[in-house]
Amino acid sequence: MEIYEKQKGKRYLEEYSISHLFSFPIGEYIEVREYKRDEWIIREGMRPDYLFYVIEGKVKIYVTHQNGKVSLLNFINAKEFIGEMELLNEVYYTKGIQASTKTICFAIPFHPCRTQMLEDTTFLRELTKFLSMKATKMAEKYSQSLAFPLENRLADFILQTADEEVYKEKHVTVCDFLGVSYRHLLHVLAQFCEKGYLKKERHQYRIQQPHKLMELSVLLKNE
Repeated sequence: MEIYEKQKGKRYLEEYSISHLFSFPIGEYIEVREYKRDEWIIREGMRPDYLFYVIEGKVKIYVTHQNGKVSLLNFINAKEFIGEMELLNEVYYTKGIQASTKTICFAIPFHPCRTQMLEDTTFLRELTKFLSMKATKMAEKYSQSLAFPLENRLADFILQTADEEVYKEKHVTVCDFLGVSYRHLLHVLAQFCEKGYLKKERHQYRIQQPHKLMELSVLLKNE
């Protein structure tokens, strides 16, 4: 993890200003942080000391079940918060938050900002909107698993998780997230390669025709 200092940090604070989300001067407290792909932003079970706001990149949320199985729960994209549940709840089991690509975040310290944020009606209104959209996306994910074939859902998943046109998620993770068998997943990936959408390179896939994947993915958005 790298913390941007002085002019570099100031440039991001100005270009991606979030001052409109708060009614108190938040800029003086914010750190600008960069996380590399696969780097943990928050480790599971460890309460964060910061509220994060993603400005560039993609992030994955994981949870470990009592039987030891690790599941991918969801994604976080630009203009979304990380750590909001820990801000709102004194007792909350923190999920694992991992960068899917290079990710740049604003980090707002709970101390000394927690009280001000929890009493700030402007911020709480924006946070309520975010939580509502987050709940809606989770409901959509469940309904899509029933309404759409794997081709559409896998195309969307590949576009969400790819880093610089390279897709390399573990098959078992994808099967669990999309609710499909290992065999079915491999079959559809093979179809994508045959059609020229993807090209297999050892243990990863390079996206050859992103527009074709987008055509499949966009059907989910228009549901």
